[in-house]
Amino acid sequence: MTEEHARGLRVLVVEDDADTLAATVEMLQLLGHWATGVRSAESAKDRFYDKAFDILMTDVGLPALSGLDLADILRTRHQLDRLGVIFATGQPPPATPIPGALWLQKPFSVEQLEAALARSAA
Repeated sequence: MTEEHARGLRVLVVEDDADTLAATVEMLQLLGHWATGVRSAESAKDRFYDKAFDILMTDVGLPALSGLDLADILRTRHQLDRLGVIFATGQPPPATPIPGALWLQKPFSVEQLEAALARSAA
């Protein structure tokens, strides 16, 4: 376990469904992590600051800008090779894995979320 994981991760959650967003942020906090959430990729771009977050956890099917595009934009804009990305979505995983990202199928359990965070923080 890394030092960052031991002290808790800083997670930005991007989810357009208000109930799912609230539940996910609560689960992260119960696991001992600091989490905040926004309901669109556009808001996430505005809230994202260099070194403010360890993990981007985003839905794929967001209105206007997808979670896939958001991850690419943030990694490029902030020159982040190692931004941990967890795509939490009801969509099936892509045939070709996305480098540096994990796919977490909705609905997910607290245990599945905890395992995804541990893999992303490693």
